[in-house]
Amino acid sequence: MGLTPFSEEGFMDRDSIKELLEQVRSGATDIESAIRRLRSLPFEDLGFARIDHHRHIRCGFPEVIFCQGKRPAEVVEIAKSLLARGKRLLATRADDETAALLMHEFPDATRYERARAITVARESIEKIGLVCLLSAGTSDIPVAEEARATAEIMGARVDAYYDVGVAGIHRLLMKTAELQAANVIIVAAGMEGALASVVGGLVEAPVIAVPTSVGYGASFGGIAPLLTMLNSCAAGVAVVNIDNGFGAGYMAALINALASGKNGNAEKK
Repeated sequence: MGLTPFSEEGFMDRDSIKELLEQVRSGATDIESAIRRLRSLPFEDLGFARIDHHRHIRCGFPEVIFCQGKRPAEVVEIAKSLLARGKRLLATRADDETAALLMHEFPDATRYERARAITVARESIEKIGLVCLLSAGTSDIPVAEEARATAEIMGARVDAYYDVGVAGIHRLLMKTAELQAANVIIVAAGMEGALASVVGGLVEAPVIAVPTSVGYGASFGGIAPLLTMLNSCAAGVAVVNIDNGFGAGYMAALINALASGKNGNAEKK
């Protein structure tokens, strides 16, 4: 037999699990061979990290590497383990040294420099739906770009509009039609964080607000926009943690997939 997703490549996603079970049912693969392919579930112990290879099957996307606080060599070893059994990789908060090492080890990687994020896709990703990504100011772009990196590697089509804050609200209003076409909108804003409420009053789609730590002293490192967003008078606005572009991008991709009928649960219906 030729290579299968559970032979030399060892991929572990929902499709490959289904194919393996079909091979067992048809007799093309014996039970013991199937058990050997599954034995690294639910995790692989690297000594300094336990890699959750089962997460893609449970949640529809592999474990994400949070690089901050890890040694660059540790990040690379984790990435190698994930890519040995999967086709997508997302690493966030990678400093220059870690990013350079990842790009050297994985020439097919994409670096989102301002986001400090690295992605690898070893399969064709169909970009579906529409996520609109807004930043109030140019200083909020790094957080917004982290959201973009996350949503794109998860298969969302992302349109970004930066520096459209309330201090020059005409810049935002010019994009009203584009915003109203989106399945979900991410708003990254520091200072007083008013942009999320304004957007929430313009659209039907859910708005994911990301308070950023951008601002002068009284913004308290992002607490001021966080409180503004939490107290939004606009319905349909949800809030993630300060500077959490990853969390916003992940949630937006899930909502976008649901709206596009492409989530894993849709297969059960």
